[in-house]
Amino acid sequence: MERITIFDTTLRDGEQAPGFSMREAEKVRLARKLDALGVDVMEAGFPIASEDDFNSVRAVAREVRRPIVAALARSMDADIDRAAQALEGAARPRIHTFIATSDLHLAHKLRMSRAECLDQAAGAIRRARRYVNDVEFSAEDATRSDPDFLVAVVEAVIDAGATTVNLPDTVGYATPDEIVRFFQTIRARVRGSDRVVFSAHCHNDLGLAVANSLAALEGGCRQLECTVNGIGERAGNASLEEIVMTLRVRPDKLPFTTGIVTKELFSSSQLLGQITGENVQSNKAIVGRNAFAHEAGIHQDGILKDRRTYEIMRPEDVGVPETTFVLGKHSGRHALMNRCSAIRIEPTRLELDELYKRVIALADRKKIVRDHDLLELWGQMKRAASRAQVPAAFAFRDEPHPADEAGYGHGV
Repeated sequence: MERITIFDTTLRDGEQAPGFSMREAEKVRLARKLDALGVDVMEAGFPIASEDDFNSVRAVAREVRRPIVAALARSMDADIDRAAQALEGAARPRIHTFIATSDLHLAHKLRMSRAECLDQAAGAIRRARRYVNDVEFSAEDATRSDPDFLVAVVEAVIDAGATTVNLPDTVGYATPDEIVRFFQTIRARVRGSDRVVFSAHCHNDLGLAVANSLAALEGGCRQLECTVNGIGERAGNASLEEIVMTLRVRPDKLPFTTGIVTKELFSSSQLLGQITGENVQSNKAIVGRNAFAHEAGIHQDGILKDRRTYEIMRPEDVGVPETTFVLGKHSGRHALMNRCSAIRIEPTRLELDELYKRVIALADRKKIVRDHDLLELWGQMKRAASRAQVPAAFAFRDEPHPADEAGYGHGV
């Protein structure tokens, strides 16, 4: 299988999302984790944006040595010079420069002509090549750009020395079939397209970022840009863990491999959540709390018999310790018995039936029955059984306090 490049932009595009900014020490800490995760390219930040971002890029560039470390720069001299300065000391530096190419952005944001855009794009590549041999160019809003003009820009930056050409779906507007045709068309029309690696950077505004990224592989891209947990501007970027595990689970449809150490996926997600204070939603694919959790009795029974019935990947493959059975109103007796064994309760068949009734009744009130609830229910059953065996004259000695009954099942 052909190996693709995973370009991680968690520290740059991901950090630009509201609530996800990171201090220098936090960026370095996460960069070490991304290194252990096995990303090929790590975009460390946007040095011209602030002094802290400059220092963060410089610190990351000096800390991690295996992956390529990229710094973002607009197609402007000052940006490129600042990026190069931040990357001094990097083992494998890359300058990533960009400019918008859609008429909408040119007219209303940049207020420049197509000719000015083309000259500025090519000039930025030439300046970046004075500092480093590895230069990436991004045509912002590429998927909404005029194809003829986009071809001209891509040819110009290749001639100027770009080594990677990224054509982003900046606002997440495209669909997978459009992405395939888009990359196939541009690559076929661009003179010298075989001299560069084409890259896809897809946003998730319509929830299609991962699907579009995978479609880009069919279109000829061999670098995918993504973030841990899919964080990023607005609805975010393509999720690194979803891309990687889709390739791993479905090689029959997508014959590509990556250098990602998949057992580091869950801990990478957890670390990002700790640093930013923004955890993923419980139903997030691959790394969400419920990704390998089961409550429905039919599902739990199936998993106990053969995990493949309801799990298409093993939790340990992504660094999740184990499959979780959640006891709730949809759970069955098999799952309850499995949980009892885990916490060293050994009910008889009759006791299991009674315990099951109590668990379902409690689940109707508090949704999830946790281990301490189960132990409390078991204790109540055993106490009730003991009272039933004590002569009536002495029963008062073991009567429960009214407060105990009021707190039934709530851990009080």
